Parts: sequence; C-alpha cells; structure tokens
Amino acid sequence: MLWNQLKLKILQLVVLCCAVLISCTPIAATSSVNSNSTYQYRTIHSPDGIGKFYQGREIAKVMGHTEALWLERPSREREEQPQKVLDALVLQPTDVVADIGAGTGYFSFRMAQRLPNGKVLAVDIQPEMLDIIEFLKKETEITNIETILGTLTNPNLAENSIDLALMVDAYHEFSHPYEVMQGITKALKPGGRVVLVEYRKENPFIPIKGLHKMTQNQVKKEMTMVGLQWQNTDESLPNQHIITFAKTVSQELINKNKSSN
Repeated sequence: MLWNQLKLKILQLVVLCCAVLISCTPIAATSSVNSNSTYQYRTIHSPDGIGKFYQGREIAKVMGHTEALWLERPSREREEQPQKVLDALVLQPTDVVADIGAGTGYFSFRMAQRLPNGKVLAVDIQPEMLDIIEFLKKETEITNIETILGTLTNPNLAENSIDLALMVDAYHEFSHPYEVMQGITKALKPGGRVVLVEYRKENPFIPIKGLHKMTQNQVKKEMTMVGLQWQNTDESLPNQHIITFAKTVSQELINKNKSSN
C-alpha cells in the first residue's frame, strides 16, 4: 500500500515537472503562421516584446510618444555621444537624409545643421512625434526638415530619393521590419547607405532591456534579407554599434527592372 502511494506521488511529480517544462519552453508555443512565413508568432514570449519574431529575434514593444522626454534627456549627450554618430555619417552638404523613427527629432535637428543645401526627412508613425518636430522647427527656425507620417509597413519615401537612411535605437521596434526595410531600400539613390545605431546585445552589462539591444550578426542577417550589404561597423560609442550598409548592385538592378516594367 505504501509503495503504491509512493508511486502515485512520483507520477504526480513527473506530470507536474513536464507541465512546468512545457509552459516555460518558448518553442512549445504554437505559431499562427508556418515556418516558411516571414514572421512567426508565439503566445509565450518576453513581456518586453510583441510576441512576433523575425529571423529568430522577438520584436520589442514601441516606446510611445508619452515617453518623448526620455529622448531629450540631458544625460543622452554623455550616454550616446551624438556628435560621434554625426561624424561617422560623413554627411555631404547636399545630402537628403531620412531619419527613420525620428521621434522628437533629436538627430533630425542635429543633422539638418550639417546639410546647408540638403534636407532631413523626419519619418515616424506617431503623429504626436511629428507635431513635436513641427513645433521645434518653428522655435528654432530650422527649415530644411520635412516631416513624413509613415505606416507600420511603409516609410512613405519616394523611390531613389535619399542618400542615407538613419535609424537610431529604432529598428528593433519595427513591427514589420522586412516591409519597412524594403521601402527604405527602394528609396535609396545609387550608392545610398543605411546606418543603424543599436545598443550592443553582445554586452550583457549594458543596462538596457534585452529586446532593445541587437547583436551585430543579427543586424547583418536582417539587412541581408532586403539586399543590403554590410560596409563597416564603428564601435567608438560607449554602448552602441554604428553599423553601415549599402544597396548591392544586384538589388539596384532588381529595383531598376521593376521600375521599367
């Protein structure tokens, strides 16, 4: 009798352990799309993410316009050293630069001052952010910034219209990264560049939530999906990569053929 009770207890423990393991394993969650789709969806995921995965990476939640002051925090100058980012861009006076996920225009206004004969296209999906930029344009009397309301899948940039697309701490939050990057790639002029600034996920000691950081290898993998080729990585910032890509010749030919058909 005692042995049967012991076996029952052991069986109950085994069942309980199996249930715990299943509930804690992300791959056990069912996907709402098949494995050949661009994105996968999981019911069990990080509380900082949206449960949508691209190239093995969970997409992070978007920082809303209610947190706009975080983008303008005084400590950002010391923490992110924006002047080094601007120097790394090697901007030309006539460049047209798209600031994707522009937010409050923290980088848009800094770049605009370096483009006396060019302009910045400040793109964001939140109208409230663009309202802030428009207000600051009037306050600062800077006229070479144009605000553009993008969508979740489209940056709304004209084809062959930009020399550079910059994304600072933004790309990891795009809910449709493949579609947005396709739009950006088409908008690049021949020889145009894409620059991503992302916190280094390789370093676990950087005090940023995991989904708001990216490894260099992950960034390269995702940019390759839209025909962009890695050019260089600048590691001069305290906590972030500055990773530069260019449109490959084959991608330019594909886009040219599509336009002519």
